[in-house]
Amino acid sequence: MTATTAITTSGSTANKQRVSYFYQPDVGHFYYGPSHPMKPHRIKMAHHLILSYGMYRQMECYKSHPASPSEMAAFHSEDYINFMAKVTPDNLRGFSNAMNRFNVGEYTDCPVFDGLFEFTQLYTGASLDGAVKLNRGDCDIAVNWSGGLHHAKKSEASGFCYINDIVLAILEMLKVHARVLYIDIDVHHGDGVEEAFYCTDRVMTFSLHKYGDFFPGTGHIKDTGAKEGTGFSVNAPLTSGMTDGTYEKLFKPVLSKIMEVFQPGAIVLQCGADSLTGDRLGCFNLSLKGHAECVKFTKSFNVPTLVLGGGGYTIRNVARCWAYETSVLLDMELPDEIPYNDYYEYYAPDFKLHLTPEQRENMNTEASLESVRVDLLTQLISLKGAPSVQMMEVPPDFEVIKEDLNAEKERKSTKEDRDGEGMNDGGSADDRRSGKGKTKDGKGDRKEHEAELAG
Repeated sequence: MTATTAITTSGSTANKQRVSYFYQPDVGHFYYGPSHPMKPHRIKMAHHLILSYGMYRQMECYKSHPASPSEMAAFHSEDYINFMAKVTPDNLRGFSNAMNRFNVGEYTDCPVFDGLFEFTQLYTGASLDGAVKLNRGDCDIAVNWSGGLHHAKKSEASGFCYINDIVLAILEMLKVHARVLYIDIDVHHGDGVEEAFYCTDRVMTFSLHKYGDFFPGTGHIKDTGAKEGTGFSVNAPLTSGMTDGTYEKLFKPVLSKIMEVFQPGAIVLQCGADSLTGDRLGCFNLSLKGHAECVKFTKSFNVPTLVLGGGGYTIRNVARCWAYETSVLLDMELPDEIPYNDYYEYYAPDFKLHLTPEQRENMNTEASLESVRVDLLTQLISLKGAPSVQMMEVPPDFEVIKEDLNAEKERKSTKEDRDGEGMNDGGSADDRRSGKGKTKDGKGDRKEHEAELAG
């Protein structure tokens, strides 16, 4: 087997959607630490499958830019970004209060590792590049498998996620589009994205996830948004054993109604692969084809779409999934035999692309799924059509915004001072929070969002 394994292309080339692919060669070299389930190496494995199947010939491939601190500040707080830029494994002792405040460090699921901030810059920059390409009409679909880190909050790391590239990409897309739809098929609830847009009707979030005694503990079906965003958070709480057929019966009718009612100008699709069968942390039982059916169905609406990665902890299956879903986006059919590549031995013993679901019980009953489907469709029908926005002059994208003098000074001081604590670096003197984060216990109770608690 060679890199020139035969591939067939389906569909008319005249109607073929233009796909742009964003990748940073160094993004797969970072290491969260021994025994940590998050392995950035999976991104490099997926990339090598994409190369060995020859898919790169069918799309435009770009080396993305590293996001700057000022770009991250479009969503994240300045003191959080300053802390992230300064903290390293060598100076942890000087940041003990800050680490507790920002949920980072040895006793959390978000460790400090070598090159942490650079890692966040690489995956975030790729998502921003994809958003800008779509905004400019230079492509129909933009792909960044290193992105999709949906748990990060404005001033807090969470669930292996530090910078929320999804929120930043959506904010970029909102410069051009009146409404953006976010779809999340990760096994975990997309809490960070939902929380960021919980009080606006310009972003609708649709998440299908395991709920109840499972991280992050949010995503109740009654979490529907607040203030102007009431009704625009759509949550499908599920339980273990979800199969292709049952997932599709819920996903397709709800998404069809969302497209009818919300009429988004752009879509962001998070393709977390921990909803696949056999995942190290997940509990669903989807095959590659079942997972990718969501991608195919979303693609069928012909709306500009940013496709991102996310969770996924059996890394050989994550690579299989994202390579296969790249082929779906390209309307290409791949042979089941995996072509030889630098990581070929990971796919032993069968060296096949597709997975066979496990023989296990689906705890989602027909009655429970019907109840969720009816509740969500009722929620959507109650919305009074797509919200309108008076669009002013389109703001410039990040590539043409010149950073002001204060941002330049901040970056210089970040490089010069990498030890100890000071003003606005996340030290104890900067801690203004009244209590702990709301989304950490995973007990499955409905929780109020901070946005609801605000006056």
